[in-house]
Amino acid sequence: MAKTIVIKQIGSPIRRPAKQRATLIGLGLNKMHKTRELEDTASVRGMINSIPHMVEIVEEKG
Repeated sequence: MAKTIVIKQIGSPIRRPAKQRATLIGLGLNKMHKTRELEDTASVRGMINSIPHMVEIVEEKG
């Protein structure tokens, strides 16, 4: 079973650089307080680390 993480958007993309908005969309987040369960890979972790002020890790499974 693959490890998964649950992430939650806590910051608004308003007045943020386009690259940060695109990262949120790449993670599948586009509205405040939306959660998403994703596979725990290096690329997903890198995307989360590039916008730590806008997302938080709620839970790690597996």
